[in-house]
Amino acid sequence: MSTTDLAAPEDTATPAAAANPLAAFVQAPREVPLDAYWMPFTANRQFKKNPRLFVKSAGMHYWTDDGRQILDGVAGLWCVNAGHNRPKIVKAIQDQAAEMDYAPPFQMAHPKAFELADKVAKLTPAGLNKVFFTNSGSESVETALKMALAYHKVRGEGTRTRLIGRERGYHGVNFGGISVGGMVGNRKQFGAMVHGVDHIGHTHDPKRNAFSVGQPEHGAELADDLERLVGLHDASTIAAVIVEPVAGSTGVLVPPKGYLNRLREICDKHGILLIFDEVITGFGRTGNPFASQTFGVTPDMIVMAKGLSNGCVPMGAVAVKQSIHDAFMNGPEHLIEFFHGYTYSSHPLACAAALGTLATYEDEGLLTRAADLQDYFAQAVHSLRGEPNVIDIRNIGLVGGIELSSIPGSPAKRAFDIFLDCYERGVLIRTTGDTLALSPPLIIERGQIDQLVDTVRGSIRRHA
Repeated sequence: MSTTDLAAPEDTATPAAAANPLAAFVQAPREVPLDAYWMPFTANRQFKKNPRLFVKSAGMHYWTDDGRQILDGVAGLWCVNAGHNRPKIVKAIQDQAAEMDYAPPFQMAHPKAFELADKVAKLTPAGLNKVFFTNSGSESVETALKMALAYHKVRGEGTRTRLIGRERGYHGVNFGGISVGGMVGNRKQFGAMVHGVDHIGHTHDPKRNAFSVGQPEHGAELADDLERLVGLHDASTIAAVIVEPVAGSTGVLVPPKGYLNRLREICDKHGILLIFDEVITGFGRTGNPFASQTFGVTPDMIVMAKGLSNGCVPMGAVAVKQSIHDAFMNGPEHLIEFFHGYTYSSHPLACAAALGTLATYEDEGLLTRAADLQDYFAQAVHSLRGEPNVIDIRNIGLVGGIELSSIPGSPAKRAFDIFLDCYERGVLIRTTGDTLALSPPLIIERGQIDQLVDTVRGSIRRHA
């Protein structure tokens, strides 16, 4: 069976066309050796007692090894924005694999890397026109942090070595990322981490903002916590601040109106670089190519991954302002300006996948489709208000978070039980703590939004 056989036809974005086009390929359940694989961010013992295995995908759906169809309510893992097995992406990967499998990225390159960088730069906010490729969101964060430190050093401000993150932030799992990140579970096992890091407070304010539709009204002043850290450490020691425009993995925390604008003003005032981590919000999730455009705030760097290649081949990138790039372009031309990179930076197959992804986004208007659906999606998600144990609902674009009250003594169990229940009823959602997260592919139709939310509603009631 060739990969072409698995590619979904162009119209699989519609409910009618998604009626199990892969049924003929689904095999009977088979024995899979489960012991050797140590799974990431997974309750391994629970999973291996009753494994959940996907074997095929197309459009809005996965199929399990026993032939059940599962509606994808989380775009794989926030990444499959164009839907699954899209023809242009599949063909781009096939053609590239047949033409050239690998090209070294150090002192050499291949044409698709430059083509892709040009296309990405055309999507980012004005001025962010230099693109550095990585292999993941975690690597993109590390790259941006190193760029910030090196930038100040080459400019003669080497005292700026401090990095500022935010409580409840998620910036990947490398040491730099968990250091500037602020999710306790990702940090507590790993010791002192990177020194010289501090955090501003998070923006979650359920007393004033519970059940906000879109951006909360209250909380712009929370950005002033950065002034506290400037007073504590002095601006001359601070290199950069990194935040997610919408904090995703901690439970979908949408920025209060004016908050990001205020953060930008404070960074400008003190000569601090502002980095937006758009690994989740990039490529259409909030109704624009990037959330910085949705909120009207331009950072100095944008960290991206996930939707860049539709999850098909691992890839990430950092987009930076021209002035940051140019600060490095000094000294003899034969010397390396920035001592950083990865063996698989701008991998040919990843570039091909990303080019196919961007073409699909453009053909179908997907980078702005969330703006058309966001009101319907918001109404559907907020219809869960009043259901048992629902204590808050948050949304922006095509992403939603439903926060549940915890079972006393068993944090996260209520949400996990609902996750399992939804899966058994043919819908994939995601949990973080006791928050249910929804972030479906951008090709979702209104009827599928109804299916997604109604399935969650039933599961919440069953686990009241």
